[in-house]
Amino acid sequence: MISELTVQHAYIEGGDFLIPSRPRVGLPGARFELDRQAGRYRISKIFQGQNDEDLYRSPLTEVGVNVSVGDYVLAIDGEELKANDDPYRLLRNKADNTVQLTINSRPTMEGSRTISYRPIADEGNLIYLDWVTRNRQKVEEATGGRVGYIHIPDMGANGIREFIKWFYPQIDKEGLIVDVRANGGGNVSRMLIERLRRKLLALNYTRTDEIPNTYPDEVFIGPMVALLDQNSASDGDIFPAMFREAGLGPLIGKRSWGGVIGIGSRGPLIDGGQIFVPGSAFASKNGEWIIEGHGVDPDIEVDNDPASEIAGRDPQLERGIAEVMAKLKDHPVKLPARPAAPIKTIK
Repeated sequence: MISELTVQHAYIEGGDFLIPSRPRVGLPGARFELDRQAGRYRISKIFQGQNDEDLYRSPLTEVGVNVSVGDYVLAIDGEELKANDDPYRLLRNKADNTVQLTINSRPTMEGSRTISYRPIADEGNLIYLDWVTRNRQKVEEATGGRVGYIHIPDMGANGIREFIKWFYPQIDKEGLIVDVRANGGGNVSRMLIERLRRKLLALNYTRTDEIPNTYPDEVFIGPMVALLDQNSASDGDIFPAMFREAGLGPLIGKRSWGGVIGIGSRGPLIDGGQIFVPGSAFASKNGEWIIEGHGVDPDIEVDNDPASEIAGRDPQLERGIAEVMAKLKDHPVKLPARPAAPIKTIK
């Protein structure tokens, strides 16, 4: 027993047991589907990725890899692939080497060609990027480009990276949806809240520009909402609570995980395991313990039910769009026009 059983951050991990290493599969950043009539597999989806970032590198979209959605994969590294086999069997233990695919626009070897790609061992980042990109496109289309969208995956290095990458390019949007669903926590929520809560105090016009710079720099002046769900955890619990406390906007979704007692490692044990001991707790400005064991309740509860998700819908995101657009309708927010130049001549 290392703490109360109801404390969410209380872990023992590792130790004197062995887990066999998994085969490193040479993944293409794509999806295969079986054409039963032809008895062959074909490529049904290629994740677009962002190849300027190695984190989001999508092998089949790299320069020189000539392959398209709909192409049939007839062989992998020279071994023929048919309907009674699994393409991932032929990709096992190939993550560290170039993989060759024999492909054709038709399910026949005649006229086929061979392409090579540098595989990845994990497609998780590409799946994440695909989801975020689709969300951003939905917001763009539903609002005519007036509202921005940011997803923050955690409150650590990944979260800071995604925030920096997407907040500043959307600083001139009229509204903003900040999504912390499935946020894995960390410790940088205070940095994001500080940036989002900046208030416009003044404007600065350069000599020839009609559009001013804000003082302080990079102030977002439009309405915001935050999306949260049952997987918003730890500092991902704290962020929506402080988003509301700062008066930035309503919370939409489901009650968060509810674990904000912090932990620290006390060093490795003899068997190689570790104990993480709870050591700090979170309280309100009034000196009351908050969030732990309950989570953060949304202002507007919306459930992403399985039927909606299977149909490709996102009711929580849809409600977020509706709330921001309603605020813009009632209270449009824009920077004032450049004032007339002062007259300095003396009569």
